[in-house]
Amino acid sequence: MPPKLKRSRSPTPVHSLADPGPGLSPHKDKKLKLLASHAVASPFPDYAHPTSAEAAQVHDVLASAHPNIAPARSAPADTNDSAGTCGKVPNVLESLIGTILSQNTTSKNSTAAKRGLDQKFGRNNFAAIAHAPKQDVVDAIRTGGLANKKASVIQKILQEVKGRHGVYSLQHLAGVVDSDTKGKQKARGETVSDEEAMQELVSYDGVGSKTASCVLLFCLGRASFPVDTHVFRLSKLLGWVPSKADRITAQAHLDLAIPNELKYGLHVLMVGHGRRCQGCKGGSRGKGDCVLKKWLRDHRAINDEQLERMSVKVEEDGVEDVKTEET
Repeated sequence: MPPKLKRSRSPTPVHSLADPGPGLSPHKDKKLKLLASHAVASPFPDYAHPTSAEAAQVHDVLASAHPNIAPARSAPADTNDSAGTCGKVPNVLESLIGTILSQNTTSKNSTAAKRGLDQKFGRNNFAAIAHAPKQDVVDAIRTGGLANKKASVIQKILQEVKGRHGVYSLQHLAGVVDSDTKGKQKARGETVSDEEAMQELVSYDGVGSKTASCVLLFCLGRASFPVDTHVFRLSKLLGWVPSKADRITAQAHLDLAIPNELKYGLHVLMVGHGRRCQGCKGGSRGKGDCVLKKWLRDHRAINDEQLERMSVKVEEDGVEDVKTEET
């Protein structure tokens, strides 16, 4: 029997970093309890895949197939668009807003939505966004889709951040505390732990584990493994998560199973492959060429007929799961 997937360190107690306020909603409380339980052990502790060797092999296969995708980490930059790069900017709050804008839409549309927000209110003028009439925010981000919902989420997060910390800032998650916080944040020389950062981020309404993980990976430079629709579909095709897994439990399992040094590269390669490869999508009825299907033939002895059925099934599962992407 394979060893159970568990973290060697103890997780940070829930609510330790920032007080989310009195009277947690049942939904928010459930999110935090799930996060705490997944920080200790995989929801599928006896599931043997992926092994470290399998993760490394798939990483190398995808890196060879897509040499124009850079699997090496680069630093977040102010010149990046936070929506089009999944939050790859140094400002943590801007990263979070950009990642929210990228939910359930294309990179082109989310980039246009972030540009509209900046043109309307000024880049990172969080106070103006927070206090604006909601319709102004909706109009600014309309090109990104789900504008009414996203506007509500963004404004509520900004108001809650200000209420908790005294400023429109989450830079303490990067180990930086603003000078004008008036004692509402602890000065800390140490880096905030991954568990602390995840706990605070998911404590905001509208922020799920995938969005929080993107902020950790792309903005904070942490070893985190976000599972978006592409990663989820390919993980099911590869047999890295059981058939009963949803996106939340798949991310919890894979974040434990995949070695830290592979998380960034494997994530960006799987997303890139998922967007480009038609051979492993159900729309091709599973009949096209795909380097991952070849890997499955070679390493798992899965035949073409099985691969066709698997490709169609995981595509159908992905369509259903994307309806509940973030909460």
